[in-house]
Amino acid sequence: SIRFHSANGLVDLAQVNGKELKTLRRDMQMIFQDPMASLNPRMTVGEIIAEPLLIHGIGSRAEREAQVAEMLTKVGLPTNIRHRYPHAFSGGQRQRISIARALILRPRFVVCDEAVSALDVSVQAQVINLLRDLQEEFQLTYIFVSHDLSVVRHISNRVAVMYFGKIVELGATEELFDSPQHPYTRSLLSAIPQPDPRKKMKIIPYQPEQSGNCV
Repeated sequence: SIRFHSANGLVDLAQVNGKELKTLRRDMQMIFQDPMASLNPRMTVGEIIAEPLLIHGIGSRAEREAQVAEMLTKVGLPTNIRHRYPHAFSGGQRQRISIARALILRPRFVVCDEAVSALDVSVQAQVINLLRDLQEEFQLTYIFVSHDLSVVRHISNRVAVMYFGKIVELGATEELFDSPQHPYTRSLLSAIPQPDPRKKMKIIPYQPEQSGNCV
């Protein structure tokens, strides 16, 4: 089962049909890893961001344009870029466009699939801070998928550690980082690079037979 708290209550997404699922998709959006691959190169920025509104039949053309302009402002981009194409922008700007597209429907839940891994470190920080600000403003729930543990610690309230497709540990962020319980989690955290080259890393090897049952 895939249980989702929609505006109408708890829904099992595995049991709903296509028409119901389309309605529910307004509440669920996604930000992909590679902004260049996930943006249609034949569409302008304005068309890309407005497309979810068009698909769900929301607003007139003028109202959609106004919402696009508002969302561009919220993600820190000028409104006069609406008629330009994705290739004209940097990776960070393209990801901001992707975020604007994901949030234009005012969803309740957003999956961020390695949403900053394709960006350089300085741009990563900007996009992560933007995501946190938008989360607070729109009261969003994120599932943030990442292999970068520093990013995970910065943005997450709760962390699920996965090993071979199974959750082996789940807990509040600080508790998990400060006192990991599962051997795989301890091994994972020990491999975080140390910024000080004088400090010797002590990587803990993981032996699957240590783990016992998943938590």
